[in-house]
Amino acid sequence: MEKSVDNIIFNSISEVMKPTEVSSRYSPLALAYIGDSVYDLLVKRYFVMKSNMQTEKYHKKVSSIVSANSQAEFIEGYMDSLTEDEQAVFKRARNSSPHTKAKNASLQNYLKATGFEAILGYLYLSGQNERLYEIVDKSVEGKLG
Repeated sequence: MEKSVDNIIFNSISEVMKPTEVSSRYSPLALAYIGDSVYDLLVKRYFVMKSNMQTEKYHKKVSSIVSANSQAEFIEGYMDSLTEDEQAVFKRARNSSPHTKAKNASLQNYLKATGFEAILGYLYLSGQNERLYEIVDKSVEGKLG
């Protein structure tokens, strides 16, 4: 991803804080809430920049990737690549008590997806954009087409 433009946009919109401030200041569900939006935007950006297709095809592709089941599958295979801080954020969010559940996912997958989104929210709010892009890129690798 084009880091310079994204850093300008991300850093000018968000109040960049130290990672410890982010993990202690925000609830895991708040991190997941912002992480969900960030993930959706970055996955859309990934496909728009790498392909040219009709919007309904973009929507279908992006929806399959940002689904709770897809996120849960990705994070299960990626856990060993997370830092200690990221694992801690994931566990806090996975063990939280959300008041909703995805309509097409089991509670277990929904909680894993919540943990994944919390990691992305944590990285975004703490200004760790390179790491954020790395994880998003890994999650969509091989899904273009």
